[in-house]
Amino acid sequence: MTTRIPRIAPSEITPPEVYFDRRRFLTGALAASAGAVLARAGAAVLPSAAGAPLQYTNDAAESVGALVHAPEQDETPNSWEQITHYNNYYEFGTSKSDPAAYAGQLQVRPWSLAVAGEAERTGTFALEDFLKPYALEERIYRFRCVEAWSMVIPWVGFPLAQLLQQFKPTSRAKFVAFETLYRPSQMPGQRMPILQWPYREGLRIDEAMNPLAFMVVGLYGRVLPNQSGAPLRLIVPWKYGFKSIKAIVRIVFSEQQPVTTWSQAAPNEYGFYANVNPHVPHPRWSQATERRIGAPLFHERQATLMFNGYAPEVAYLYKGMDLHQYF
Repeated sequence: MTTRIPRIAPSEITPPEVYFDRRRFLTGALAASAGAVLARAGAAVLPSAAGAPLQYTNDAAESVGALVHAPEQDETPNSWEQITHYNNYYEFGTSKSDPAAYAGQLQVRPWSLAVAGEAERTGTFALEDFLKPYALEERIYRFRCVEAWSMVIPWVGFPLAQLLQQFKPTSRAKFVAFETLYRPSQMPGQRMPILQWPYREGLRIDEAMNPLAFMVVGLYGRVLPNQSGAPLRLIVPWKYGFKSIKAIVRIVFSEQQPVTTWSQAAPNEYGFYANVNPHVPHPRWSQATERRIGAPLFHERQATLMFNGYAPEVAYLYKGMDLHQYF
């Protein structure tokens, strides 16, 4: 099935407080189009301070040539300030401001990732080696929280499917699970029994292979800040935000549906699928509308879109399923 990367109408996007000049992205490397290819395979992320421009080095064994750019678009995402200072990241606390206040103490270099389970290639990999094969893109996606607020965010990363294919999952791999770093000494929220740590999430393998599923290393052309999930996080734009696990250290291919943190904590409120569905209310509030962060206080709430507006790209994944049952 051919999947396009949807564009977002300018009328749907909150004017940001700070508009970043597109030409400042990646010092001449980052394209401003959703889905634009920044560099061919062989580009690798260089360690850098959070918030600094992303930098790339080309594999010396391969002639990379010129970077590829696409035409600019008029979409204006939420501002850097809004995106990085209004976060749910319970590893640092339950307030929206806690991640920005406390995540700076998290050390994200060195970093390694373990891959296990039903795949031909498994093991533990340094982050730099893990990221080396992938060309980076910027994609502007809607982000919808289960709490009924939303943003529009320009992520930098690469398709999750490309990563999974590198490890050659076997025919027994029906699901893929992800796990967040567990380090209470630097993540103060983990010292409290808010959830069962470490945080875990998962997808059906065909969901994970959908071209919209995105592994993220940057934001606004900058290195992903700690409070936004550095150094590596997942974005699944048609699902509620709690599926978008941060600070990933482990990926497991499995035959059985994995246990996920919020489904474990409150199974009557948070299901495994977590697809954005305005017709299925949360047990404690409606999902029919949402509040766009950054909009004026008097601004009318806007209608929630089925699958967060990505139904043409993902609805086929759930054909025949009762979408009221599979919240």
